[in-house]
Amino acid sequence: MSKVKNQKLKHTLEWERAKDVQKEIQHIVSVLRLIHIQPSRIFCFRTTGSTSQSYARIWTFPKIFQQALSLKPAYVIEVLSKHYDKLNDEEKKKVLIHELLHIPKNFSGALLPHKSRGRRLGSLANDLFKEYKRISSLPT
Repeated sequence: MSKVKNQKLKHTLEWERAKDVQKEIQHIVSVLRLIHIQPSRIFCFRTTGSTSQSYARIWTFPKIFQQALSLKPAYVIEVLSKHYDKLNDEEKKKVLIHELLHIPKNFSGALLPHKSRGRRLGSLANDLFKEYKRISSLPT
């Protein structure tokens, strides 16, 4: 019986590079002048088959592995296709801004939590999105 349950619960998780998300990350970083973020050290993937209810997630490479392998800090932004791809362009930008806000100012490879010392990532993401829209609508 547990064999059948395990077979029913199997999900094939697949991922591929998300060049569209990578391009959007670069644009957001540029428009908002998030100078502490190194877009070349952010890698974007789109996954299918995940059971997560998230639109996107950010991953980091632990400091001990960075040191052991002599690698610079890097981040992976994963968008979950079944939720993220249904969003309109504005909502997608909000989600990506939210994920970028997890990156600390020193770009160390660590992640910032949703809440800390009066900082609420959700409301900050909304404020930055409004700023992004304002700057994007300015004549060039």
